[in-house]
Amino acid sequence: MPETTAPATELTSQYIAQVANDLERNVKEQERISAEIASLQEQLAAVQHDHTVLLNVQQALGVTAAPAQSMAEAKSTAVPSPRRKTGAARGGKRAQKSTTAPEKTAPTKPAVKPADAAKETQPTLVELIRRHLLELKEPRSAAEISAALGQAHPERRITTKVVRVTLEGLVAKAQAERTKQGRSVFYTAPTSKPADAPEAEAQSAESDG
Repeated sequence: MPETTAPATELTSQYIAQVANDLERNVKEQERISAEIASLQEQLAAVQHDHTVLLNVQQALGVTAAPAQSMAEAKSTAVPSPRRKTGAARGGKRAQKSTTAPEKTAPTKPAVKPADAAKETQPTLVELIRRHLLELKEPRSAAEISAALGQAHPERRITTKVVRVTLEGLVAKAQAERTKQGRSVFYTAPTSKPADAPEAEAQSAESDG
């Protein structure tokens, strides 16, 4: 009996050791996969955030109006093509389609007008930033400008990145000025002193005369 029990205990000990090793490998594999999943989720969140920032920049620069115009032009060019084919086929159908054609074009025009009116009532981010710069007496950073605009317009989602990109666009168009103080960057409205100097000289000349 002791000879039979000895091999059995050895086999169980071997199985126990193998199971323990397999468990350790399984746990390490789970940790590795969970770490990869976490890193991928972080990358996905960063890419989604960049996507929203780019969409906000498009809206701020008014780029979204171009696709709408292209779609309207595509519809306008696609409508007359069936008229020619049916008109060449029968003369009676020409009169019917000429009467139905205004019905198709009529609803599209009032549908565009409310959207345009809504866009005109709401100022763009570029206009808000330009007005804010004109009201400032001292240079402000992009974070300070975005915070002020966020308080003034809480219904709009204004981020510091979008404000900074818009400010750089205004600087490129000479509609804003940028100054550096150490590592910080500040923005102000463009100065009009060079343009006013000739007028001041002309006024002084008229007073002397």
